[in-house]
Amino acid sequence: MTERKKLRSQAWFGGHDKDGFIHRSWMRNQGHPSHMFDGRPVIGICNTWSELTPCNAHFRLLAERVKRGVLEAGGFPLEFPVMSLGETNLRPTAMLFRNLASMDVEESIRGNPIDGVVLLCGCDKTTPSLVMGAASCNLPTIVVSGGPMLNGHYRGGLIGSGTAVWQFSEDVKAGKMSLEDFMDAEACMSRSVGHCMTMGTASTMASMVEALGLGLPQNAAIPAADSRRNVLAHMAGRRIVEMVHEDLTLDKIMTKANFENAIRVNGAIGGSTNAVIHLIAMAGRIGVELSLDDWDRLGREVPTLVDLMPSGRFLMEDFYYAGGVPAVVRALGEQGLLHKDALTVNGRTLWENCESAKNWNEEVIRGFDRPLVEHGGVAVLRGNLAPDGAVLKPSAASPHLMKHRGRAVVFSSIEDYHARIEDPALDIDETCVMVLQNCGPKGYPGMAEVGNMGLPPKVLQKGITDMVRISDARMSGTAYGTVVLHVCPEAAAGGPLALVRDGDQIELDVEARTLHLHVSDAELERRRGEWTAPEPAMKGGYQSLYVEHVMQADKGADFDFLVGCRGAAVPRESH
Repeated sequence: MTERKKLRSQAWFGGHDKDGFIHRSWMRNQGHPSHMFDGRPVIGICNTWSELTPCNAHFRLLAERVKRGVLEAGGFPLEFPVMSLGETNLRPTAMLFRNLASMDVEESIRGNPIDGVVLLCGCDKTTPSLVMGAASCNLPTIVVSGGPMLNGHYRGGLIGSGTAVWQFSEDVKAGKMSLEDFMDAEACMSRSVGHCMTMGTASTMASMVEALGLGLPQNAAIPAADSRRNVLAHMAGRRIVEMVHEDLTLDKIMTKANFENAIRVNGAIGGSTNAVIHLIAMAGRIGVELSLDDWDRLGREVPTLVDLMPSGRFLMEDFYYAGGVPAVVRALGEQGLLHKDALTVNGRTLWENCESAKNWNEEVIRGFDRPLVEHGGVAVLRGNLAPDGAVLKPSAASPHLMKHRGRAVVFSSIEDYHARIEDPALDIDETCVMVLQNCGPKGYPGMAEVGNMGLPPKVLQKGITDMVRISDARMSGTAYGTVVLHVCPEAAAGGPLALVRDGDQIELDVEARTLHLHVSDAELERRRGEWTAPEPAMKGGYQSLYVEHVMQADKGADFDFLVGCRGAAVPRESH
């Protein structure tokens, strides 16, 4: 019999001294037999289950399925909780706590007898926060996403989570939908366990996990309610034990090639703009250089192939039945748009996993000869209004607004917007450019999903459904419109966005990748002299730490002191 490699967990469980006695004895009160401490891999199951995070409320069952696989493969599964970030309930925004949760994950992994990790991710920020924390430790790691909800159905048609909310809310303001009908749609949208079934941020990040090679094939799209989601969790439990024996650590998978593959997959699926921030932050934790320029360079010529809301017609359940991410990867690979030799967690390359994938529905996953949008991806804009960049999602924007010049109507905060947007006296029409300030990482704080500002009722009542909107905020991946986001530097940090005034002319040219404020440098300097930074929303506590250390969106909005991989060396003894 081959002698087992001495694993990290044996620093806790392998000794025959006082410390070994302590570590084993207290674990035994849970009923673990002595042979569980014999040197087999200890697998930490990092669980973001919470009843306050509805997308992740089924994770107790998912964790049990992972445990079955770990035990079957000869490992010792131990589940541990970390902060759960629910986009739907957590205020002022789940993004404020992404970095905090990543610290929870990192220190929980490093401080405990863990040899490999399974990350249970679902709602938007749980995926990047768990991957960021694990990347800073660099142990063998596999991601199991919770899966999307079943398709929403309302009065004979499909409705998508998030996307329907934005659409119906605007229809109510325009007088096209009654409040009673609006309320009736509520239960029709969210009808099973799982996260948003549109190509929102949760579905996007699950797809990014698969494209990065961090999850098993079909991780992204299997519905949460489908029995095959439990099978995938079981197989992930088996595989993580093998990864520990193979010493297949995250740095061997989270390579620049895999990040470049993910960027192109994001373009092809019409993924969320939030993926830009999250992937840059994830790359920073493992030591890979990734920038906005990479997003523009790699995604600019990638067509959007997947016809899913908010860009298109279908939902994630349809995407799974059509072939999911593997079918998209195959289409990209056949066009020479992939690093085919990029390694994945199952020990095979991305191309080996996907080269035979079938596309079962060419309406849902279109071919290169008839894409949903010819140039998809994420457009990175620069100019005197966004010296360090801003982003726009072409597949969700209106073609007639991709080149536009208009008069600025400025809202100094989200409260100012809500106070004035429905005022009939507001001097605004469809040719104007709506500008929202002080909603970035420092300004909100946390960079909330408020960038897709609803249009004024008097514009909606004219049948207009889109206007150019610009902010330092984010928007939900389920949202749509000609919305310029992530303007850097943000207003609260003294960026040019803070200096925009009502009546200024702003010019957007997506093809040229420019965003220009038609105000002279001299006038901007005069305004800068009058500018004062806004008071923080809270003094002291975590929010003060956040505002002091958060980097700008183009750097992934991570904390400056968290960038980099600190490894998982065994800490000194506790007794």
